[in-house]
Amino acid sequence: MSSLRGRVAVVGVAESDLGEVAPGLTEQDLIGQAATRALADAGIAREEVDGLFCSSSTQPAPTLNAAEYLGIRPRYSDGSNIGGSSAVSHLLYAAGAIESGLIDVALIVYGSIQRSAARKLITPAAISAWEEPFRPRWPLTMYALAASRHMHQFGTTREQLAAVAVAARAWAQLNPVAFERGPLSVADVLAARPVCDPLGVRDCCLVTDGGGALVLTSAERAREAPKPAAHLLGCGVAHWHRDISQMPDLTVTAATESGARAFAMAGLTPADVDVVELYDAFTINPILFLEDLGFCAKGEGGEFVSAGRIAPGGELPVNTNGGGLSYCHPGMYGIFTVIEAVRQLRGEAGDRQQDDVEVALAHANGAVLSSQATALLGTEATLS
Repeated sequence: MSSLRGRVAVVGVAESDLGEVAPGLTEQDLIGQAATRALADAGIAREEVDGLFCSSSTQPAPTLNAAEYLGIRPRYSDGSNIGGSSAVSHLLYAAGAIESGLIDVALIVYGSIQRSAARKLITPAAISAWEEPFRPRWPLTMYALAASRHMHQFGTTREQLAAVAVAARAWAQLNPVAFERGPLSVADVLAARPVCDPLGVRDCCLVTDGGGALVLTSAERAREAPKPAAHLLGCGVAHWHRDISQMPDLTVTAATESGARAFAMAGLTPADVDVVELYDAFTINPILFLEDLGFCAKGEGGEFVSAGRIAPGGELPVNTNGGGLSYCHPGMYGIFTVIEAVRQLRGEAGDRQQDDVEVALAHANGAVLSSQATALLGTEATLS
């Protein structure tokens, strides 16, 4: 086990306003909302923040912008961007900076006004000149390829994909700030407008505005926090490719490595996990990640998510906030997996709260199944 296990904890979490924000607000405004709320949640003053971590899908120097807006002069600044998994990867980098003595308090922030700004699909030329001649719809085509391959190779069905969306909606109905809370059935998902075969519009994540923030400090200081800390037990990051055409196997992601590293650091197995928060940009994602993280064997993900197993009341609570499919998805969703994991560990999730949560897994994905980051968080009891 790594010396980082249990040495750092998340002591504050918060979202900004979500959904479709009022006209005139910027990404920095949402970052400001989330950061202010998370620092209040942690009982830590803004002036105490000396480590800043920020990613963005639109800004080339996100930490400079966020620091200026927030009035922070960090000793350590990290704007590394590996797509939607960036915020979860920042947990590992922040933990290393705190443990090495470079900083005392880390603030991880993200914000996007993707919905209000009415951003369109990214053009293929902006991503890969090699794939542009095939006229893909980035990123829809790439995830549709993975879904098609999984269906062909393992017999996964459209109904099983739809079960992921239905479970997410059932969780969202328990979350008062979820963007979509209306009824949704497997039949509704199958009948929805097709967007890229085999995926329909209900197989695809939302497009919303929103921001999130996490506050981390040492485990020693965390014991003085006003709320129970979520201790970082393990974290791993991995990426194998950028373009989908370079993905070694469309049914196997680098979560096999990021998850293995996180579990090894934590000294845990999937059987020890009480709640699972996954980046569900498309319905194929949770199926792939449940397999690659070890919750079921490769090829069994479709059957695993069926019959309500990951829905409220099911065997394994997955995406208890409603996920990117029904709760929110402001461009890059990773930070929200951690926010929900912390709330479940604290017992703060309201109607969707699970009993006796001691270990929570947060996993995020970036680009087109390109980067993966896995974090295991636990209560104080898990440190003994």
